[in-house]
Amino acid sequence: MQTRKLGKTDLDVTLICLGTMTWGEQNTEKEAFEQLDYAVAEGINFIDAAEMYPVPPRAETQGLTETYLGNWLASRGNRNDLVIASKVAGPGNGLKYLRNGPRLTRDHIMEACDASLKRLQTDYIDLYQVHWPDRSTNFFGKLGYEHNPEESFTPIEETLEALNDLVRSGKVRHIGLSNETPWGTMEYLRLSGEKGWPRVASIQNPYNLLNRSFEVGMAEIAHREQAGLLAYSPLAFGMLSGKYLGGKWPEKARMTLYE
Repeated sequence: MQTRKLGKTDLDVTLICLGTMTWGEQNTEKEAFEQLDYAVAEGINFIDAAEMYPVPPRAETQGLTETYLGNWLASRGNRNDLVIASKVAGPGNGLKYLRNGPRLTRDHIMEACDASLKRLQTDYIDLYQVHWPDRSTNFFGKLGYEHNPEESFTPIEETLEALNDLVRSGKVRHIGLSNETPWGTMEYLRLSGEKGWPRVASIQNPYNLLNRSFEVGMAEIAHREQAGLLAYSPLAFGMLSGKYLGGKWPEKARMTLYE
């Protein structure tokens, strides 16, 4: 299995990362263990989770994905051989049950990270990512930006300072973004340079033959700033596999596919 450096960090990650968002909803813990054992046997060392998983998100299942992963790590005793990534949720998306509606404030980020560490049964997360922005912008496949000058959102500076404190404390090794835009990514990088805070190591955005928005603006940033793409939904939620031909494809796929 080939590896690459994660951004400018010293972490070597495999070109294939095991996503986990179905564990606890579409997959049982036993099935999660089977997938993990197979992935590691094939040489994969990179595993990605999130506090809001599994999907579709529900209060009854929230956190089960990290719990399954944590139970597996504890049973296999191989934590230090792997690169574990997770994410803190942004606002909206029907997650009122999560901290009464998640935000990217300092308090929310600290609480979210501690909860993820407990579920994962580890004392550090290799890559901690902002799952989506704390502002209205064109992510999750939305085209066209509609500006609202009256909108109230958590300043990126507050979010990044909290992430900096997590890195300094040793709870997080590196930080990343997800579902972010060119402006947002450059704002994080600008503040990192000005404040001496951690740089964005990676950007986890959708990229597939039906959604190539990363190529516009983001691709240049990824190359010039060495903050590479962690592409999710490479098969467009299974649409590109052909399994939905002649039938209906799931509504959730519309999040990242252009209609």
